[in-house]
Amino acid sequence: MTTAPSPTAPAVPRSRLRTYASFVRFEHTLFSLPLVLAGVFSVPGPALTPARWGLIAVAAVGARTTAMALNRLIDRRLDALNPRTQQRELPAGRMRLVEAWLLLVVSALAYVVACAALGRWFLEVAAIPLVVFAVYPYLKRWTPLCHLGVGLALALAPLAGYAAAHPDLGRPGAALWLAGFALLWVSGFDIIYATLDEDSDRLHRVRSMVTWLGRERALVVSGVLHAAAFAGLVMAAVGLLAGAPFIADWGLPAVIAALTATGVLLFLEQRWASDVDLAFFRVNIFVGAGVLATVLVARAACGF
Repeated sequence: MTTAPSPTAPAVPRSRLRTYASFVRFEHTLFSLPLVLAGVFSVPGPALTPARWGLIAVAAVGARTTAMALNRLIDRRLDALNPRTQQRELPAGRMRLVEAWLLLVVSALAYVVACAALGRWFLEVAAIPLVVFAVYPYLKRWTPLCHLGVGLALALAPLAGYAAAHPDLGRPGAALWLAGFALLWVSGFDIIYATLDEDSDRLHRVRSMVTWLGRERALVVSGVLHAAAFAGLVMAAVGLLAGAPFIADWGLPAVIAALTATGVLLFLEQRWASDVDLAFFRVNIFVGAGVLATVLVARAACGF
C-alpha cells in the first residue's frame, strides 16, 4: 500500500529559503536598490527595454547577495564571539558552511552572467565590486576607518545603475555625486550600528570608530558624515536641474521638498542614534527612497 506523503513535507524547502534570506539579510536590499535606480535615472536617456531592466535587477540582487554572503563567511568566527551575533546562521549552526559557499557561488555567478549580458565592458569591470566586497570585511581587523569600506561598497550602486542604463558613460556628474552621498551616508550609519558592539569589539580587538574614539565622539563623526552626505545629494539635484533646458514652475519647490524630507530622515537618524533599532531599521531604511524620490522629482521637473 502506498503511503500518502506528509502534508508538512513542502515546509522543509521553504524553511531553508527563509534561512538563506535571513543569512544574507535579503530585506536590506532596500538600501541598495533605490541607489541603483537613482543612478539609472541620474541622466536623461532612452527608455530601457524590459530585458535590460531584468538584467540590471539580477546584477543588483546578485551583487548584494554576494556581498552579504562574503561578509558572513569572513566574519563567522568573530560572529561566534559576539553575544549579539552568535545566533546568526553560521555560528548558531542553522546553516552549514557548504550551503553558505554554494549560495555565494550561485549569487556571484548570477551577477557575472548578468554583467556579461549587459555588455563586454560590464564584464570587464565586474571584478571591481567583488574585490571591494571581499576586502571590506577584513578592514575592521586593521583600521577604525573600516566603515568607509562598507560605504564604498554601497557607493558602487548608483554608479552601476548609471553605467548599465547609459553605456556611453556621458554626463556622469549627478551619478558621481550620488555615489559620494552613498559613501558618506552608509559610512555614517555603519558607525551608529557599531555602537551595538562596543564592548565585544573592545574585548576582541575589533577596530571601529567607536572603539577608537569612544561612543560620543564617534557619533559626532557620524553626524559630520551625514551632513556632508546631504550636501552631496543637494549637488546631485543641482546637477540634474542645471542640465535642463527648462524647469517647471513647481519643479524647484518640489525638489526642495524631497531634499528636505531626506534631510529630516538623516537628522532623525542622528537624533535617535541611541536607539539603533529605531534609527537604523525604521528610519534609515527610508533614506534610499528619499534619494530616489529626489532624483525622480528633479527629472520630472525638467520634463525628462
